[in-house]
Amino acid sequence: MQREYLEDKQKINFKFEQNKEDFVVDEIGLELKNRGNYTILHVQKVELTTWDMVAAFAQYLNIPAEKIGYAGLKDKHATTTQYLSFESKYEKALKKFKHPQIKVLDATRHTHSIRMGDLEGNRFSINLFGVSQIEVGQIEKRALKSIKNGLPNYFGYQRFGRDEDSIEQAKAMIEGELHIEDTKVKKFLISVYQSHLFNGWLRERVLLSREQNGGKFLLLEGDVYLSNEAKLFTPKKIPQKDFEAKKVVPTGLLVGRKAFRARERAREIEEKYDDEFLYDKGSRREALVYPKDVEFEYKKNFDILRVTFTMPKGAYATVFLENIANKNFNAAMVKSTLKKR
Repeated sequence: MQREYLEDKQKINFKFEQNKEDFVVDEIGLELKNRGNYTILHVQKVELTTWDMVAAFAQYLNIPAEKIGYAGLKDKHATTTQYLSFESKYEKALKKFKHPQIKVLDATRHTHSIRMGDLEGNRFSINLFGVSQIEVGQIEKRALKSIKNGLPNYFGYQRFGRDEDSIEQAKAMIEGELHIEDTKVKKFLISVYQSHLFNGWLRERVLLSREQNGGKFLLLEGDVYLSNEAKLFTPKKIPQKDFEAKKVVPTGLLVGRKAFRARERAREIEEKYDDEFLYDKGSRREALVYPKDVEFEYKKNFDILRVTFTMPKGAYATVFLENIANKNFNAAMVKSTLKKR
């Protein structure tokens, strides 16, 4: 499914590569107490999934992987830093841990295990290749505009597999045509199904915004908003001023039971991307996110622009890049650039 963006401008044909040198991710915003019954490791991993890293620690300590806490999943083809939590009784053994693709940067204590979503966001540093001096200005202008107006909070291509084959698997499982026994695979495919429907809804809302609101996200009667206090609500009047002040953000449906549904005109669109028979728990996701602290470093002789920026948790750096380029990327495109270097 094509991801559309709020401004349909000329494409910028830069490339980027998901590898350990050119794609760096750091978790930010975890507030640690420096005391408590849990040991927190700040670790750097290279060319490993978060699950692979957790499995390496679990095997070393001879414990179930479920006993290791983490705040988010990080890309495999990158250099990433993140936090892991362990019961403090393993602290001594962890000092001797060694792995060729994992480096322990620091250790501290905390009062509880790290949980998914505990982080505030991620800081990305990504090299863009084939960028002319004129395009540097265009990229900066589009990036700064996304800070002001926000960018659509799509699930990125990574969510759906190399050829988006996981979407078809998810649909087949939900329709009863494919039997999956592995609980983790089931959970993953449900999330793929929810993400696919969310992206479809968001795409329609973005196209409507381009058509009727000059490229700014169009709020509708009956939208469900998330406040700065993390409360979901549907106001009687469209809160345009609060939205522009970034006090509230409209949300889209992640289908499932107990999810807050939109009303009125907003529900007319949302209903096309709903599945009221899905038993798994649903929720809502921000329709827009706002990048922060964007920095640029241009290597003129090499046509390389290094872009560093912060995104909220759950948001995709590749969506930020798509918004700037005004084109979709996919796993095959990123891998093909690796072969050319």
